[in-house]
Amino acid sequence: MLTSLQNPLVKQLRKLQRTKERHQQQQILLEGTHLLEEAIAAGYDLLTVCFTESWQARHPQLWPVVSQRTERMELVSPAVLAAIATTVNPDGVVATIARQLPSPPELPVQLGLVLETVQDPGNLGTIIRTAAAAGVDGLWVSEDSVDLDHPKVLRATAGQWFRLPMGVSPQLPKLIEAGRAKGIQTIATVPSARLSYWDLDFRQPSLLLVGNEGAGLSPDLMDLADHQVQIPLSAGVESLNVAIATSLILYEAKRQRERP
Repeated sequence: MLTSLQNPLVKQLRKLQRTKERHQQQQILLEGTHLLEEAIAAGYDLLTVCFTESWQARHPQLWPVVSQRTERMELVSPAVLAAIATTVNPDGVVATIARQLPSPPELPVQLGLVLETVQDPGNLGTIIRTAAAAGVDGLWVSEDSVDLDHPKVLRATAGQWFRLPMGVSPQLPKLIEAGRAKGIQTIATVPSARLSYWDLDFRQPSLLLVGNEGAGLSPDLMDLADHQVQIPLSAGVESLNVAIATSLILYEAKRQRERP
């Protein structure tokens, strides 16, 4: 059993809490049983799994599967596991996989999502989870958004991270222009827009553009949009959380596409 925080493996895994180290090591940190199961179900092989005795005892049916799909298994003390994890109360297991994002699809798509400078990992994770549930074909984020493989992003997706094609785009304007050239309508979410998202036809190929939590979309991206839409709010309410706003619009698109 590993009990020392000075153990080389423990020190290496603790570094994965930081963006720079995840990029350098080309590894992603998975925390918790659910993410472990989803990674295996999605076909990922695990590089390292650290687990406590109590976790092993609680998951006898999972143990053989994890053992077969992992390069290195290590029994660790609860204190060591808590030091590796970013959660306050980890459930007894952490793992690593190679830093390989699900690749975004080639344009055109039926429904795509573009995120510019989304900073909060909880928001990004919730958007990814909702996008997968609503049938989004692909998601692109700007380079200055929070990392797609941030541990909090992965947890907030509830495992849907492995199912949604996504990637980082160094040039969102070029991506949007390429979509428009292929007949995809681009839709910007703008609080001051005169058109409600209820009034837009989402049955045609569409790219939804969503901006930063505080500043919204940049003028450059707004200018590229074919349509600007807003979400009707009651008097005195200034705005909605970006993840909630995105969810409302994605499900309106899903509703329109599925109705007779």
